[in-house]
Amino acid sequence: MPPKVIAVANQKGGVGKTTTAVNLTACLASLGQKVLLLDMDPQANATSGLGIEKEEGGSAYAALLGQGSLMEKIQQTNYDNLDIIPSEVDLCGVEMELARMDNHINRLSLALEPVVQSNIHDIIIIDCGPSLGVLTLNVFAAAEHLLVPLQCEYYALEGISMLTRVMDQIRDSGVNPNLNLLGVIMTMYDGRTRLSQQVVAEVREFFGEKVFETNIPRTTRLAEAPSFGQPIFYYDPYSAGSAAYEVLAGELIKRLQRLAAQPA
Repeated sequence: MPPKVIAVANQKGGVGKTTTAVNLTACLASLGQKVLLLDMDPQANATSGLGIEKEEGGSAYAALLGQGSLMEKIQQTNYDNLDIIPSEVDLCGVEMELARMDNHINRLSLALEPVVQSNIHDIIIIDCGPSLGVLTLNVFAAAEHLLVPLQCEYYALEGISMLTRVMDQIRDSGVNPNLNLLGVIMTMYDGRTRLSQQVVAEVREFFGEKVFETNIPRTTRLAEAPSFGQPIFYYDPYSAGSAAYEVLAGELIKRLQRLAAQPA
């Protein structure tokens, strides 16, 4: 069975998007899933968050321009079952080059196809940058599922309508008719505050069952882990953040299994 390709996206910055991508992949890998993390954010925070050095020529840049293979960019990490295609600063300039090319929205789909067909991985998670530019549109065209991290604040739903509208356009235009919203993840949750509780209630009312039961807490240990190049599961395995991402990973696997069991 080919791997599930999941985009982690939110055009609003500071919502825990990369934190979720890094820690979710690590927890999925710890549960026995063979996982590939594709870092498509030019800031390369997911790359450094797994302790991988940013090296010239290591990103998906050349493959997006049809000048190399994405398979050759796959690197093993220090963690079992977890591979990465890192990012680096050259991805900053690829958007302008892609915009001048034919079929520019489908460049990642074409480059990713051999990786998908190889069946090496069970799940491919793609970390997007905080924008809805050409790179993110390429990810939407290549992915099967979309995960949206939302911060527990009053502006959480601001901009989410734009994200879902773009997703609908990608699907309805025929670029990627299979793209679906896999779920919404509430991040930076503080159960002691009425604000967090109210925001979660509002988002659940808006998205219903699409919202994962697991809320990711706001913790100092989660914020510290990237500076040590480690997912929270390895930096502090007994922390609240680690426990939350472990439960979220299990919830995600069950959701994927339910979707796979449904008739086409």
